Amino acid sequence: MLDRRTGGTARAYELLEPLVQAATVRVHPAPGGYGDRGNHPTWGSGFFIAPGWVLTCAHVVGEGGAAVRLVGREIGITFSSGPRTTGTVTGRVECVLPERLEERRPARRALWDLPDLALVRVLAPVSHACVRLTDRARPRLDEVAYFGCTEDLGIPEITGRTTRLRGTAAGGAALRLGDDDEIEPGMSGGPVVDLGRGEVVGVVKARRHTGGGGLAVSVVQLRTLPLDAAGQIGLYRRVMQAHDLYHYDEHLSDLDSRRTWTDVHGELPAADPYGGPRLTPAEITTLCGLLAELPPPGSSEAVRALVEAARGEEPDPALPAPLSWRDGLGMLHDPPGGTGEAAAMLRYATDISVADHREPPAPGSDEELWDWVRATAERLWRPLRRELGERHDLGLAERERRRRARAGRPAHGPGRPAQAMPQGPSVLLEAWAHGWEDVYDWRVSVLAGPAHPGRLTPVGSGVRVTRAGLPEALRDSLAEAFRRCDTHEAPAALEVAVAPELFGLPVDTWTVTGRVPLGVQRPVVLRYPAGSGAHAAGSPPHDPEAAHRRADRWSRVQSGPLLDERADCAHGRPRSPSPAWLDGLADNTVPVHCRAADQEPTLGSLHAVREAGYGVAVTRRPPADPGESCAPFHRGLREELTEAGHGAPLPVRLQALRARSHGADPDAYWSDGTALVWDDPARALPEDEPLQGDL
Repeated sequence: MLDRRTGGTARAYELLEPLVQAATVRVHPAPGGYGDRGNHPTWGSGFFIAPGWVLTCAHVVGEGGAAVRLVGREIGITFSSGPRTTGTVTGRVECVLPERLEERRPARRALWDLPDLALVRVLAPVSHACVRLTDRARPRLDEVAYFGCTEDLGIPEITGRTTRLRGTAAGGAALRLGDDDEIEPGMSGGPVVDLGRGEVVGVVKARRHTGGGGLAVSVVQLRTLPLDAAGQIGLYRRVMQAHDLYHYDEHLSDLDSRRTWTDVHGELPAADPYGGPRLTPAEITTLCGLLAELPPPGSSEAVRALVEAARGEEPDPALPAPLSWRDGLGMLHDPPGGTGEAAAMLRYATDISVADHREPPAPGSDEELWDWVRATAERLWRPLRRELGERHDLGLAERERRRRARAGRPAHGPGRPAQAMPQGPSVLLEAWAHGWEDVYDWRVSVLAGPAHPGRLTPVGSGVRVTRAGLPEALRDSLAEAFRRCDTHEAPAALEVAVAPELFGLPVDTWTVTGRVPLGVQRPVVLRYPAGSGAHAAGSPPHDPEAAHRRADRWSRVQSGPLLDERADCAHGRPRSPSPAWLDGLADNTVPVHCRAADQEPTLGSLHAVREAGYGVAVTRRPPADPGESCAPFHRGLREELTEAGHGAPLPVRLQALRARSHGADPDAYWSDGTALVWDDPARALPEDEPLQGDL
């Protein structure tokens, strides 16, 4: 006899099966023209997530072609085009995750690196169904169904099985499927559906060699899609906007009587009753559609700030960066204190309706969102309706105040002068050496900046990594941190806080996505670790006089004009500057180091420069030819400092120099290896202990 939960699962499967089957596709070689009889071997499965977009696994589109490039490859997609009818269309692989799969394929029958996803663009306009994707960053470990292409009866068909999620792996990137049934080979790339909430939470990846069950990839990993250049919407946001508008249009359409995902959500067995009133499935669909009509958020941190204001507490910092308005909704489920999802989501929507968007929204779209919030709140309690009205009025007044304050500023972006380093959140990389061993501990965080002094949000960390292994070990954490901090105006800066002995780390040459070095993509600056000699020589820590001198020198460098001074050489010969000599330099001086940062006299000079209160200095890695004259370096740097005029443009000017050198401009070769020490007192680093190695 079925218990209540089993009966609920069976009913949910019965309701969701036709919707999922209609959106699931068979992946195979691309059609070959008029002579093609359509007898293509099955590579795997996939499913439509938005009009014209299919999600599958990277190893599925890489089938049968180890030497073939994945991105740009054309594949065949067979899908349901109506009851008992199918259609076949050609698709082109738009991108794969992780990007390094293009250069590093696993051995045959080995697991492909996570997240092992591929996004395919259909090359012809076709009518098809789409699944409903979860907006939650973490799935519930409950009953699910997985679907894909099988040939149990000798012909390819889309079928489904039920099981339960047994846990997560790889920091939540992978989901463990129970062994209630067996995953057939052709099901790779198919959808995994949460039967309690009626939404797709994963992509089937692998099966166990013995017994049933296997692994799926969380669809939240779509947020790791490559980021576009500043000022562009980005592939993830574009696809998710199309996804939400599809379901919104389906919900509003009266052209047919077929059940939509929204209709079925309303018929699913009731979800758990905790957390206060919730929005109905129809209201959620409508809200997601109205949010998709607006310009996307300017940055991930902007979404997190609105979520914190609506939820009443800071979101879990371990969750993936929210890149769209719908991602913020997913962080508002089950708020603390019994406040209720409905109240939190309506507060969030109210704040978005009065936000300053990255570009003007479509006429009336923000007013339409507020009208919907006000109408939806009518069925809830009166104090909330009054609170939302006051919140809306205050938000309108604040938005008008900000717009008036910006009215007389040059059009270089809100609050940021031309060519200045971004003043919002930045990515902080810290590394510590293990004594005489060539291994390092590291941590990647988001530094909130002047808006929230001292706030540091950890993103990832590791211990005992070799110097050569640092770029690979840090890649995923840096990518996630950049997703959180980048805005539509400019990529966030990378601040590297290490001891001067590590100033020679070639962080600016590392790559995170694509093949463009970090130092070309964004400002990269060096910082001294917190508490590492922020006082003058011979004076106690936190000495007020030393702090005042440091603030004066920072202020003078920012106002200019800039003077350069060779700190570790005199006419090409090494020297060690004395503290008295450094103290006597003009406050608007930028000390310049032309030798290896981890060797004397440069190492001693860098410590002395810090102790003398200079927050801006220049150093470089040793050139390929040790006998090369340093005169071109000093000459070129003097010209740069003169043209900059004051300190603010230096991080961005150095980024431009790296871009010129990367683009093979011979006039910029002198700058190879140049690094900027930029110890901004407004971006103070929290003083805490470094990581400890393995116990």
